[in-house]
Amino acid sequence: MSQVSIEQSQIEEIAGGEFEREPVPKSKLKGWKNFIGMYAGEHAAGTEFMIGPLFLTAGVSAFDLIIGLLIGNLLAVLSWRFLTAEIAVKNRLTLYFQLEKICGKKLVTGYNLANGILFCFLAGSMITVSATAVGIPFDMPMPKLDDTLPNGMTWIIIVIAIGAAISIIAAKGYDTVTKAANWMSPVIVLAFVACGIVALNQLGVDSFSKFWAIWGDGGEPFPGQTKFTFWHVVIWSWFANGAMHIGMSDLSVFRFAKEAKAGWTTAAGMYVGHYMAWIAAALLYAVYLKSPEALSFLDNGNAPPVAPGPMAYNAIGVFGIIAVVLAGWTTANPTIYRAGLAFQAILPKLSTAKVTILAGAVATIAGLFPAFAMKLLGFVALYGFILAPFGAIIVFEHFFHKKAGIIKNYAEKANLSFNNAVFWAWAISFGIFYFISIQFDVFLSFVTLPAWILCGVLFLIFSKYFQKK
Repeated sequence: MSQVSIEQSQIEEIAGGEFEREPVPKSKLKGWKNFIGMYAGEHAAGTEFMIGPLFLTAGVSAFDLIIGLLIGNLLAVLSWRFLTAEIAVKNRLTLYFQLEKICGKKLVTGYNLANGILFCFLAGSMITVSATAVGIPFDMPMPKLDDTLPNGMTWIIIVIAIGAAISIIAAKGYDTVTKAANWMSPVIVLAFVACGIVALNQLGVDSFSKFWAIWGDGGEPFPGQTKFTFWHVVIWSWFANGAMHIGMSDLSVFRFAKEAKAGWTTAAGMYVGHYMAWIAAALLYAVYLKSPEALSFLDNGNAPPVAPGPMAYNAIGVFGIIAVVLAGWTTANPTIYRAGLAFQAILPKLSTAKVTILAGAVATIAGLFPAFAMKLLGFVALYGFILAPFGAIIVFEHFFHKKAGIIKNYAEKANLSFNNAVFWAWAISFGIFYFISIQFDVFLSFVTLPAWILCGVLFLIFSKYFQKK
């Protein structure tokens, strides 16, 4: 293993625990090269096998997807570079400790609970993805796009088995798993490339004009799905990892970077993982939609299932099954580990192993219900909408505390366990824009940025008021 790979593994391992309540010392800082593999691996994952096809179910046109993803992923990279990485190298603190200084311990407990539960649901969707591959040899009926409940005992047994294996490994061997994931990432990326090439061949595409003729203007969304336009694609892909960049979760990673320019390495994840992998996975689904099975669903007015396992198997055989299982596993494993860390902050007397098993159990239960995976576009949007505004608290305090005339890290300096300014800023911004989304049927990702900005502005205003009292 190269020195870069070793150091990359170390970053992933210690990001959750070491220097948890103190700045990272200079001796532990890493160069930008150490972050490339980590981001490429993390974002070429099980979620990609679901998200790509779900774009097709939303009736996205070729132009909207290709150009929309290009712009949306660029905005995500810029957010990481000029917000997350910039603040991370200045303070070198974890998200949780930074929030504790601003919000107080009690309020951070609520954040940790929400964060942990949402991580579990995301890991559950990855267990669902892996289950679609493991179930192929057993001739298991695949979950449909509109399924919410388990569709049979075989499904339940496979999900529980996968969830148990992932949870035990996450609890006892995270270091080993991290290193293994680094080795597996190129395999998964290769699988996506192979799937894309094979799918184009199966579609009879040998020129750009043929590709455009097949996909072209997209179409109507499948039953029960939202029609995606160019702006849906741009905004959704920007905020797909909103909790990580504008939500500041990746402060925990970039606090190890020597310079803020390490934030540019997120482009490896956005364009290898999100861009290339989403399009490749979409092409797999395009092949399936031409099959007699899919056509029979459509003829009956039903949405064809999105099952990554069978789609990958149809393209590249057994290698496809292995790739889907690995992609789901390498995503679910660190996600469960992160959920465990969030729960441990709430239950400090429990060991890391025990809280990780707890998180794994919650994730496995979530994985039994296909809705988390089948509604992944909506769930990811909700995840970012809930957590991202907390990042605005950190951003606005960091850049504007002097102009606003407020005390930085006020909860720490005033010995507060619950900062009302933070709570009311988040609650009001969340309430207003969630109401707008529900009442006027506005796509949730469209209101994430306004909610984020409002939360930051209200925090400065409320801080000015409460700090004078």
